[in-house]
Amino acid sequence: MDRLQAMEMFVRVVETGSFSRAAREFSTTQPTVTKQIAATEARLKARLLNRNTRGVSLTEAGALYYEKCKAVVREAEEAENVVRLQQSPAQGLLRVGSSVAFGRRVVVPLALEYMRQHPLLQVDLSFEDRYTDLVAQGIDVAIRLGKLADSSLGARLLGANPWLLAASPRYLKRCGTPRRPADLSDHATLIYSSVQGHDAWRVLTPRHEAVTVHVTPRLRSNNLSAVLAAARSDMGIAALPWYVAADSLASGAIVEVLKGHSLPEQEIHAVYPSPKLVPQKVLAFIGFLQGRFAARWWESLPH
Repeated sequence: MDRLQAMEMFVRVVETGSFSRAAREFSTTQPTVTKQIAATEARLKARLLNRNTRGVSLTEAGALYYEKCKAVVREAEEAENVVRLQQSPAQGLLRVGSSVAFGRRVVVPLALEYMRQHPLLQVDLSFEDRYTDLVAQGIDVAIRLGKLADSSLGARLLGANPWLLAASPRYLKRCGTPRRPADLSDHATLIYSSVQGHDAWRVLTPRHEAVTVHVTPRLRSNNLSAVLAAARSDMGIAALPWYVAADSLASGAIVEVLKGHSLPEQEIHAVYPSPKLVPQKVLAFIGFLQGRFAARWWESLPH
């Protein structure tokens, strides 16, 4: 038996005044408790309890030991309560990371919904487009798009982030509407450099055949809002995620180009610092996110 458990048993013997009652609390036998107290006295080379037919009483050394043991047991219980609080999915602080556009448009409304379900939870949202070291930044869980590099991180696949080609009606009226992927070479294009980093787009046909098209970028930016703004301003044909384009498509500010075609979709993962001993609050949040990225998931986002 470890020393802390022996201290807990000693405290309960003193407080209940009975070896048998303490034994019931620890789901053991009276002889086991008696033997444990005797072993503690032998280790300390001091009598802690006076035993008689009316029960037990503390010796002078026992009274001093009892006060210290009681403090140790109380501190141990408080330490475990702190950990339980941190592990609770409904309480404590949850640090969530994401890229800027996905964070603002997707993670924020989901996090707010989760917070409404768990009013005692605190959430710290951190949005950056550059790679974030989860351990160094203290991030509990991050939502990442695209293929994951091999690493020691834990990860759960949440769904897919599909892309489309879009342009404003005025641009298409002025420059013509592409009928096949090869026609894109004759158009000004708007490129999100963090994903389409070069001047070649890989377009998937309705038959899921991949066609590589070399394009001329009129604008290249690492900010999706800038790419969308350029498309709305008649600057060219943009490659955009559906969740970014959805509102502008609904209002008619932009329209889908090469309908039925698409760009390769990105995987959406929840990643966390280690696959081992994952905090319950992280698992609970990931469980909340799973199922939120089914087909056409962006249509359920608040406007």
